[in-house]
Amino acid sequence: MEKDTFELRNNEEFVELNKILKLKQIAQTGGHAKLIIGDGLVQVNGEIEYRIRKKMRKGDLILVEGMEIEIV
Repeated sequence: MEKDTFELRNNEEFVELNKILKLKQIAQTGGHAKLIIGDGLVQVNGEIEYRIRKKMRKGDLILVEGMEIEIV
């Protein structure tokens, strides 16, 4: 399993799940991110996540397509 991190900017409290998928190039577009999440292919902190705009905060862990992404 590939491991990666996503670093929040200094003034950010959170970032939306769909934006992370786009920025990490797991999804090519917002619509693609919506499909990946809607199909139940994304886990957040060990549970399947269906909320497209779920607020991801420091310490959260995303698992998608064999990749683990930690929010730091």
